[in-house]
Amino acid sequence: MKTVAIIPARFGSSRFPGKPLALILGKPLIQWVYEQALKVEDLDGVWVATDDGRIRDCVASFGGRALMTREDHTSGSDRLAEAAGLLNLAPEDIVINIQGDQPVFPPDLISRLAGVLSRDPGVVMVTPVKLVRDPLVAANPNTVKVVFDRAGRALYFSRSLLPFWRDGDTPYYYRHLGIYAYRVQFLKEFVHLAPGRWEEAEKLEQLRALEHGFPIHIVETEGDTREVDTPEDARQVEEFLRRQQSD
Repeated sequence: MKTVAIIPARFGSSRFPGKPLALILGKPLIQWVYEQALKVEDLDGVWVATDDGRIRDCVASFGGRALMTREDHTSGSDRLAEAAGLLNLAPEDIVINIQGDQPVFPPDLISRLAGVLSRDPGVVMVTPVKLVRDPLVAANPNTVKVVFDRAGRALYFSRSLLPFWRDGDTPYYYRHLGIYAYRVQFLKEFVHLAPGRWEEAEKLEQLRALEHGFPIHIVETEGDTREVDTPEDARQVEEFLRRQQSD
């Protein structure tokens, strides 16, 4: 059984066109993500899946591996599934979806996600969460919240505050970190499922799995990630990485 990381990356972005090639401390964003993925132990390979020759050439320039995929994919999962096919991965293999705009994430977290799938053949999809106590952070609709059962299976994801603390208790929430681990057989099935009404409402693709009755297993972590959605995010991540390098 193989475990590979695939980083979907597209050039077009309504809020930040050309984002994967944006320079962070003089290095393209996609290179930061790729090099962080290389720090994950026990991976059988790391690839960037893109539909743009400029991104492919950038990855090749720093010695990375890239796969050219179709231009008509509507989501990163669709691109991931095509890439898994191009790599001829077996149904039982594990694919880690690392977002192309996440230059900061704990490498050991990726290993933990893959480990859940490796240990239990009944698990098909795993994703991480982090405890959040700051109500202002939790209230941001870009901070996706999740609630899960006692067995660590997701019940619901939402952009709204979830849960609602009715009796004034000290609130806390779990923030979804947006990295996924799939078994290849399920990934290929997942991208052919019809979008559900809650997915359409929240614009959260992972709700499709829950609406069709597939469990998503949760891994709690104290580590964190940093995403780049806008040029301002890029400046903040650049400052974060600069501080890390100076420590």
